[in-house]
Amino acid sequence: MWSLLVGIGTAAFLQPFWMPASALPDQAHATDAPLVAGLVGAVAVFAVLVEVRRGTMNGATVAMLGVLGATTGLLRLLDLPAGGNAMFWVVLLVGAAFGARFGFLLGMVGMVVGAALTGGFGPWLPFQMLASGGLGALAGGAGRASRSLPRVVQIGVLVAVGWIGAFAYGAVMDLWFWPYAISGGPLSWRPGLGLGGTLRHFWRFYVATSLAWDAAGAFANAVAVAVLGPPVLATLRRFADRLDPVVEIVPDPS
Repeated sequence: MWSLLVGIGTAAFLQPFWMPASALPDQAHATDAPLVAGLVGAVAVFAVLVEVRRGTMNGATVAMLGVLGATTGLLRLLDLPAGGNAMFWVVLLVGAAFGARFGFLLGMVGMVVGAALTGGFGPWLPFQMLASGGLGALAGGAGRASRSLPRVVQIGVLVAVGWIGAFAYGAVMDLWFWPYAISGGPLSWRPGLGLGGTLRHFWRFYVATSLAWDAAGAFANAVAVAVLGPPVLATLRRFADRLDPVVEIVPDPS
């Protein structure tokens, strides 16, 4: 299921590059975004059901996902001083504490809740869900890989993930609309440009439009994780350990 989610997301972001020029719509993803949202939502729900059936999630972890998703969505209303958003450091820390799959789901749920609170529903939403979920999954992988290391190293790893993740999130969210944005010129994409030309033009577009903003977001993520990470991560991991649906085998006293 998780591989299918990744495949759907990758196809959705890259789909414009497979279309002939005459098939490009007037508005970026206006026609296919509802389909992407429906597919992503359905597969995510089915993935949760599979995890529950396997015993890797239970009612308590699903409830925790709902609570943390609502909290993350509320924090989307809070902009950080350096230009970041408060929801992302929560996605990073929760992903590190609960794992990559939980982090992926939290990123998606938080985006949906945030969109409901801000009226931010539009063709961009399923792509924001996938990008934020990817950030949570990345933090989950980093948290698992570094858990046996000293606490200061763990926080340092998450600071690096938050820094790099801000640029990755910004670049991916540029990618969802970039093929539609500009016609002609050194910043735009056109069919037949080739891989090298596409990368060069996208890099120019990213530097011109998003790099400075994403750098501010990266700084905000890094500071938030460095300052709030140690106590929050420790608390979240205690909850994660208590909610982990592990079956304890007790020896037969006879």
